[in-house]
Amino acid sequence: MQIGMIGLGRMGMNMTKRLLKGGQGVVAYNRTSQKTEQVVKGGAIGAYSLDELAEKLSVPRAVWMMLPAGSAVDEHMNGLKEVLEPGDIVIDGGNTYYKDDIRRADLLGERGIQFMDVGVSGGIWGLEIGYCLMAGGGKKTFEYLEPIFKTLPPEEGNLY
Repeated sequence: MQIGMIGLGRMGMNMTKRLLKGGQGVVAYNRTSQKTEQVVKGGAIGAYSLDELAEKLSVPRAVWMMLPAGSAVDEHMNGLKEVLEPGDIVIDGGNTYYKDDIRRADLLGERGIQFMDVGVSGGIWGLEIGYCLMAGGGKKTFEYLEPIFKTLPPEEGNLY
């Protein structure tokens, strides 16, 4: 499966590496190109704008944002609603306030874009031991994304 990853900070970078290691395709975007270039060396496809990210993803597009809660999420959400199409999916992986998620789901829903709130825990150790995911959203959307979700958590025998 292919996913777009926005935000290559400590968690987004390591999640991208884990997804690539697990055989998933990743199109990566970060506001600073150096981090994008770093994951390209590891097998990701680089994107240097939201337009380019959307162009490089297969339809239906799935985009995972790993951004700090607040204005950065809103800015990217507003940009994504302009470049994505009905049937595409946006995942907010940050720890945002649930009422913000409801508002963002409504905003995207007006354009036929699906939204999932998937809180991620695992910190910088997630690359090695896996991530805990807390997903909220539609069942069909969850089922479509399940290959991605199964790549990120700890493997059996690697639970603490």
